[in-house]
Amino acid sequence: MTRMPRATALAAAFALALATPAGAQRTLTIGAQTPPSAIDPHYHNTTNNNMVLRGQIFESLFMLNNRAEKEPALATSIRLIDDLTWEVKLRQGVRFHDGTPFEPDDVAYTFARVPTVPNSPALFTPNVRTISAIEIKDAETIIIRTREPNPLMHFDLTGPVILSRRVHGENPSTPDFNSGRLAIGTGPYRFASFAHNERLELVRNEEYWGPAEPWDRVIYRYIPQAGARTAALLAGEVDLIDYVPVQDVAMIQRDPRFTLFTIDSVTFVYLFPDSMRETSPFVADKQGRPLDRNPLADRRVREALSLAIPRQVIAERLYSGLASPADQFAAPQAEHRLENLPPLPHDPARARALLAEAGYPDGFRLTIHGPNGFFPSDQSLLQAIAQAFTRIGVETQVQTLPPATLFTRATNRDFSLFMTYFSSVLTINPMRQVVMTRNPELGYGPFNRQRYSNPAMDEPLAKALVTMDEERRRELTQQAARALLEDKGVLPIIYLKNSWAGRRDRVTYDPSPYNHTSAIYARPVN
Repeated sequence: MTRMPRATALAAAFALALATPAGAQRTLTIGAQTPPSAIDPHYHNTTNNNMVLRGQIFESLFMLNNRAEKEPALATSIRLIDDLTWEVKLRQGVRFHDGTPFEPDDVAYTFARVPTVPNSPALFTPNVRTISAIEIKDAETIIIRTREPNPLMHFDLTGPVILSRRVHGENPSTPDFNSGRLAIGTGPYRFASFAHNERLELVRNEEYWGPAEPWDRVIYRYIPQAGARTAALLAGEVDLIDYVPVQDVAMIQRDPRFTLFTIDSVTFVYLFPDSMRETSPFVADKQGRPLDRNPLADRRVREALSLAIPRQVIAERLYSGLASPADQFAAPQAEHRLENLPPLPHDPARARALLAEAGYPDGFRLTIHGPNGFFPSDQSLLQAIAQAFTRIGVETQVQTLPPATLFTRATNRDFSLFMTYFSSVLTINPMRQVVMTRNPELGYGPFNRQRYSNPAMDEPLAKALVTMDEERRRELTQQAARALLEDKGVLPIIYLKNSWAGRRDRVTYDPSPYNHTSAIYARPVN
């Protein structure tokens, strides 16, 4: 979370108060593409939930700002005592929105809840998986003990937001967060109302421990249709929109009424094939009859599909430069990514040869699934991929679903091949979350919806996750990343560039590499 130093922020708030007429209300109205699936901040670890809940209503011990730097939030510092012990200093004088004080035992309460939220499409368990005990040293100090070394502790503590043992009680339910009854955090904004898939309203927390936010009220209007979001901006119905439609970028840049805010993201889009089952639900022969074996279980078929994808053409033509071809399962800015890789090749002739070699000289039929309104041009991207597969003999149909439905069904293993994205400043994190062999007890693979398992990747990755030496951890991470890339366990497609557009006379925006659309990054112009 990007925040000014406290003295600077207070001076800016004072100047803003002088410039604002007495009694005037500042309201920020955002036209956002994707609604949260729940107001329960531990229910679903996904961008559309985290961006409205973390840093606005609720807070973590630490936050990542828009330059991928760790900043204090409910904790002011962290110190490694030995490989299994961390000392964390907690911020004093913090209260939840109902006035309940933030206390050390709230941390232990929160971390115990994280792995237990029912019906979650993806838990925050990896962030707390190594913690064996939390001890209260005094009113401002906790000791975190781990069952194994955790070099990612600084990163992990930026994840789950903190709830109150006294406020949220035993077994808090997700519906009680959605209703607003338990939507009580320590953040700079309070929950006002939520209409699922339609609207979320927040009001400024006048008792916030940090500098006051400039907006009295924040309104999210959820507008999944790309053209309708742009139309709402042009009509003055909203002040800011996210996921600016690619086809509207040039028009917005030419219009003096608006400002475009862009940044290279840490988000990469990928396809996840069902490679572990003997049969798969959405593959068939050319006559539509089920196949007696799953072609996606053959690495040669997965490589053929990768070779069919014209990533450079997609980035240039479909995204008009607001994307770039992905070369691996990690963002370009990610720590410890594989270096100096050539582009992933586009070679339809080689793809057809691999299909024949795998026993599918005439190809087969396939349905790919993906989101509708989850990131820019997602439906068009699916269609482009389907056309590329069809050209090599894999007759491909597309089915798109609302994000919440897509992830629920993907978790149930309903698909043969589906498309989604992941955002991270680390290379090791998407591997442990998405493709490491699923182990709920250890917190491995919570997003591993296809139950992918690759010992050549798992073994070095498991070692990396407990290696405190930086250089050795880099070597192990890259060994695991190379094994995943060679096996084509996932098929990376593109890296996205994030974009927002705002009314020039109303708002400026500090663009987020994590694609977070949040009032804490928006500031009034006057």
